[in-house]
Order: sequence, then structure tokens, then C-alpha cells
Amino acid sequence: MGLMARVSTIFKSKVNTVLDKAEDPRETLEYSYQKQVEQLQNIRRGIAEVVTSKKRLELQVSRLEQSVKQYDEDARDAVRANRDDLAQEALTRKQGMAAQIAQLQTQIDDLAREEARLTDLQQKLQAKVESFRTQKEVIKAQYSAAQAQVKIGEAFTGLGEDMADVNMALQRAQDKTESMKARASAIDALADNPAFQNDALPSSGDSIRDELNKLKSSSGVSDELAKLKAELGQGENQ
Repeated sequence: MGLMARVSTIFKSKVNTVLDKAEDPRETLEYSYQKQVEQLQNIRRGIAEVVTSKKRLELQVSRLEQSVKQYDEDARDAVRANRDDLAQEALTRKQGMAAQIAQLQTQIDDLAREEARLTDLQQKLQAKVESFRTQKEVIKAQYSAAQAQVKIGEAFTGLGEDMADVNMALQRAQDKTESMKARASAIDALADNPAFQNDALPSSGDSIRDELNKLKSSSGVSDELAKLKAELGQGENQ
């Protein structure tokens, strides 16, 4: 395959791919349906033109037939008047008009056959158009349903991808929450430990001295409490 042939094939392939993506089957079906309707309308116009032409010829035949009758009567009147020359002229014209009537009648018959042919074609095309219209609506509905399913599937696919990120964020939030709860529990435990309370005596590192300091502190509190009771008792006695 030559270079130009390969380039042409690639170009046609690309164009076909682009057109395939851009093509909406519903629009294609609708366009085809409209074309068939236009053909049907053209046939109807053709039938109307044929019928009009036939009616026009029939009117001409009717006028000629009246003239034929008139010339026949004229010929009779001329014979009664012993005017053979006038009778011959009237009969000549009568025969000429009869020939015209025969020609027009042939054309009328041809138009009648054409009208019948077009009418039959119209009926067949009408049935075809109606059948195509029904199939078109069914296919359009099926395509729309399939398209909706694709969109829903794509939405669920995107949702699944988003949910992966959401789940990761949720897991991180839960981990941080558990970590924060653990820290809070540790702080509460430290707060309940007497060694970390504000009123606890500092440790000297010697257990004997620490115990003595506790006793002194307890004795000082007892003495102060006794003194406070004594003062309150004196005040009430007064």
C-alpha cells in the first residue's frame, strides 16, 4: 500500500470514528422518516396534478360533445331546408370534433391509469411510512432507555471512585478521633493521680521524710481547725 493510500485510509478511519461518535441514531431515523414523508407528499401532489389535468380534458370533451350535438342538429336543419352544402359543412365539423373527442378520451384514459398507479403507490408508501414511523419510535425509545442506563452506570462508576476517597477521609477522621479520645483519657488519668494534684506535697525523694511531712501537714490543719472552732465558740458565747 502506497503512502497516499495509507494516509487516505487513516483519514477516512478517523473521520468515520468522529462521525460515529457525533451521530445520534434518533436524529438519523427522524431524518429518514421526514424524507419518506416528503416522497409521500410528492406522490400526493402528482395525483392532484393528474386529477386536475384529467378534469380539464373531461371539461373539453364535454364542450366538444355539446358542439357535436349542435352540428348534428344544424345538419338536420340544413337538410330540411334543402341546403345540402350547409349540412355537409356541419357534418364535417361534427366529424372533426368527434376525432378531437376520441384523442382527448385517449389522454383521459392514460391519465386515469396514471392516477390509479400513483394511488396504488401512495397506499403502499403510506403503509411503509406508518410501519417505519412505528419502528422509529420503538428504536428511539430503546436508544433513549439504553442511553439512560449508560449514564446511570457512568454515574455509579464515578460515585464508586468518589466513595473510595470518601472512605479514606472517613477512616482518617475516625483514626484522629480515636487518637484524641485516647489523649483525653490519658489526661483524665493524670488529673486523678495525687502526684499531679495542686494540693499534693512535693516529694523529697525520701519516703520517711515524705511521710513526716504529710503528718505535719495534717497536724497543722487539725490545729488550725481547732483554733477556728474556738474562735467561733467564743463569738457565739458573747
